[in-house]
Amino acid sequence: MGKVLILYASRSNETKSIAEIIAEGVRISGHEPDIKKTSQIKSEDDIKGYDGYIFGSATYHGEMITSMKQILFIAERAELKDKPGGSFGSYGWSGEAVKILNNEFSEMKLDIIDEGIKVQYVPDEDDLNKCFDLGVKIAKTLKQKLSGGKDGQ
Repeated sequence: MGKVLILYASRSNETKSIAEIIAEGVRISGHEPDIKKTSQIKSEDDIKGYDGYIFGSATYHGEMITSMKQILFIAERAELKDKPGGSFGSYGWSGEAVKILNNEFSEMKLDIIDEGIKVQYVPDEDDLNKCFDLGVKIAKTLKQKLSGGKDGQ
C-alpha cells in the first residue's frame, strides 16, 4: 500500500471538499491518502516520504493562492521526481491554478496523471465523479510503480 499526499490551498473550503472526494478514490483503490492544508507544511520533510502527490488550489485573480506558491518552492527541494502527481482546483472565472500546478509538476519531473480537475464554484455530480476518478487514476499508477512497472498481477 502506498501513501498519497493530497495538499490543498483554499479560502472557502470548496477545494477541501474536492480533496476529500479525491482521497476517497485513492482509499477505495487500496492506498492511504493523507489530506493536508498548505498551512500544515513547514519544510520539505513534511512533503517527503509519499509515493504520490495531488496538489490543489483555488484560483483568485488569475493566480493560485499564495500559500500554494510557497509550498511549490518547498516541494522543489523534496525530491519528487518520477512520483505520480495530479492537480485540482476550484475557480469562479478562470481556473489557471490547475495549469500552473501542472507546469510546476512538469518542472519537478513528476509523472503527471490526467490534465487536472477544474471545478467552477461548487462541484456538481459530474465534477465529483471526475475528482473520484483522479484519485483512482493516481492509485492505479502508484500500484504499477510500486510493483516495478508490472500491472500488479
